Amino acid sequence: MQALVSIIMGSMSDWKIMEKAAKQLEEFEIPFEINALSAHRTPDAIENFSKNAEAKGIKVIIAGAGMAAHLGGVIAANTTIPVIGVPINASLNGLDSLLAIVQMPPCVPVACMAIDGAQNAAVLAAQILALSDENFNKKLHNFKQNLKQKIESANEELKNIKYKLKTN
Repeated sequence: MQALVSIIMGSMSDWKIMEKAAKQLEEFEIPFEINALSAHRTPDAIENFSKNAEAKGIKVIIAGAGMAAHLGGVIAANTTIPVIGVPINASLNGLDSLLAIVQMPPCVPVACMAIDGAQNAAVLAAQILALSDENFNKKLHNFKQNLKQKIESANEELKNIKYKLKTN
């Protein structure tokens, strides 16, 4: 089995957030790999990963990091593969990592999710893959339909909740 998505995090302290991406990719049945690489502590390893990811068959990279979150940017500087950044709340309520990801210079894009938004990163990765894979496209349509049905079910449940002043 060949990984299509690479989940990269700055350290194991990011795993509790990045695990949400892994679980979502697993649900979509998208093969992925997981590695800890640091833009600041292992710069040679991150450069090597970035330059060789395409040859390994990686189609999308999800990069999660906190504080000075340069991980996604360093990866994006060394590859043409789409990079999705996940700012992690490690300090300053995650605003430092959010700003580090969204303030990329021209021509070095990193898509930025919400703070701790690893699950959305996995959904976006699936949407990117679905552009050229009908199987992933069908899974995404089913996923979105299930989201809709959950809300419709919630509204049915809410109808049964009674309050004196409730009007619906």
